[in-house]
Amino acid sequence: MTRAAFFVLTALADQPRHGYGILREVEELSDGEVRLRVGTLYGVLDRLTADGLIALDREEVHQGRLRRYYRLTDEGVTALDAEAERMAAGAGAAKRRIAEGRRADAPARPATDGPAGLEPPTPPGLAGGYA
Repeated sequence: MTRAAFFVLTALADQPRHGYGILREVEELSDGEVRLRVGTLYGVLDRLTADGLIALDREEVHQGRLRRYYRLTDEGVTALDAEAERMAAGAGAAKRRIAEGRRADAPARPATDGPAGLEPPTPPGLAGGYA
């Protein structure tokens, strides 16, 4: 699933939306990282409709123009949920690998008897005193 398709499905997860509403919602959901152009959006909508993941919910005339509202189908909800799980598992694997890499790169610390970062105490000399 493309990033654009993922965010379009996510934008439709809570309610039906028309094209411009989807564009705004995708930008908000992605914190501005995904900014779809109108032509790209309608290509994604056509593909998602053909795949049975979204459907036309209704059409309304607004200021003399026809607005098409799209909604998720049950198959769309299932696909979005599966993709979200896949992405979460991938993110978890990346986080674990990063943490493992940091532990492997960390310099070994010498054992100390005192507070962290202090040299261990000097052992007593021959007469029992400290050198």
